Amino acid sequence: MSTAGDLVRIGRRIVELGLTRGSSGNISVRDADSITITPSGSDLGSLDTRALSVVDQDGCRRFGARPSKELPFHQAFYRRDQDCRAVVHVHSPAALAVSCLTPWRDFSAVPPITPYFVLRVGQTPLVPYADPGDEQQAQHIEQLEHRFRAVLLQNHGIVAGGQDLDEALDIVVELEQTCDVLLRLGGQTPHLLGEEAVQRLSSRYGSPWTRAR
Repeated sequence: MSTAGDLVRIGRRIVELGLTRGSSGNISVRDADSITITPSGSDLGSLDTRALSVVDQDGCRRFGARPSKELPFHQAFYRRDQDCRAVVHVHSPAALAVSCLTPWRDFSAVPPITPYFVLRVGQTPLVPYADPGDEQQAQHIEQLEHRFRAVLLQNHGIVAGGQDLDEALDIVVELEQTCDVLLRLGGQTPHLLGEEAVQRLSSRYGSPWTRAR
């Protein structure tokens, strides 16, 4: 289980990896009856455990600073999946660019161009644009038909969930790298993994992927 100290550590790691700049992005962890989340406007590279925001499952502040306005989509991830204990949201460059493009399919904005994307991330839906913190966007995430570990927010960035912060960050890193490869291909048509390979990887590693109809 991730702790407040892990929030500080992962925040620094996110900045070191160049996944966010300034006060963009937010991260959270959930325990039995509360969510600890980075405060509104905080710099992920210089978090202080004493200044983190702690809210109950309904978002009511218990103590600490005012929570990020994007708390609602963290709550959506937690409500969808009881095994999800941590959420990472960043505005990483390649994923942000791909979030501005037409999605590959309705169940995944990103096609299966590498085995590691399929087994570490899996299908990644594109969530329609909404202003940051919009409750309707959180509702959209919660009601998505297909399983996922991460989503792209249109014109915004990545949100990923995991059993702890390290797992959530690993998903973000793999998705960002996949988006970078996709952009480097430019307008060319890439060779994608075949359906048989995708389903084999998905089954072996338990990653979410919808079978082609």
